[in-house]
Amino acid sequence: MSRTTPLRSLHLRRSVLSVPAVNLRALEKSRSLDCDAVIFDLEDSVSPEKKGQARENLRAFFAGPPLEGKERIIRINSLSSEFGAADLDLVKALLPDAVLLPKVDEPSDVTDVSDLLADADAPEDLRIWAMIETPRGVLNVGAIAGSGRTPGARLDCLVVGLNDLRKETGVLPQPGRTYLVPWLMQVILAVKAYGFDALDSVFNDFQDGEGFDAECRQGRAMGFAGKMLIHPAQIAVANRHFGPSLEEIAEAEAIISAFAAPDARGLNVINANGRMIERLHLVQAEAVVHKARLMSARKPA
Repeated sequence: MSRTTPLRSLHLRRSVLSVPAVNLRALEKSRSLDCDAVIFDLEDSVSPEKKGQARENLRAFFAGPPLEGKERIIRINSLSSEFGAADLDLVKALLPDAVLLPKVDEPSDVTDVSDLLADADAPEDLRIWAMIETPRGVLNVGAIAGSGRTPGARLDCLVVGLNDLRKETGVLPQPGRTYLVPWLMQVILAVKAYGFDALDSVFNDFQDGEGFDAECRQGRAMGFAGKMLIHPAQIAVANRHFGPSLEEIAEAEAIISAFAAPDARGLNVINANGRMIERLHLVQAEAVVHKARLMSARKPA
């Protein structure tokens, strides 16, 4: 965990379900699902002639009961499109937890929206998430993440979008994502450098449980905080893979206890059961335990 990310800012983002805002049944179902966050999509999953209806659906939905224990994110259309301005006006009115920007190519795509939200006196805790789904976005991902540490910036999370990236590069959708791994790791390096989260891309075939399980394992091993999902059937698997296991929680608690011992005071390296543990492991352990507490505090669906 980067020292620029205090524990209080850590979120559970193991399972982030994308729901088309035009689908009333899916919107209502999202209230009872055990995902950590919901992306209400106004972009790719909504046809041009239904964009207006999708916005009205979200107005009605946000007027209803709140989502318990879940982050709420609205994915808007690009501000350069004919729909983006109306989408952003909706965000200003509804005040979700975050707005997700599609196809972010460069830092100004994020900072421009930060300025627009500030000009509208939107609360500071209305954050920005950025989709990295184009070749330019991958090439500039370090600068994009870095822009989130400038004064007034609202950037909080990067989300990889491989469908568009495959389309623009011609990389085939093969198991293991061999030719995509270098780009995925560029995103991970950028967020770790600046203390943000990154979410792995959607897995399109929600009936392929074995393939989804393997991709979750891979994403967790890479360092992603969680995965963007397209179907409720994927939630439990994502929660299992991206949440700390019982063994990891127990190890983290042991590390915290070891550093809390009187003879460890002021030491940066200690010997615990024959293993050398550095104070940086304490920071990581505290993050694991914090996430475990967030998981325990979640109300059952």
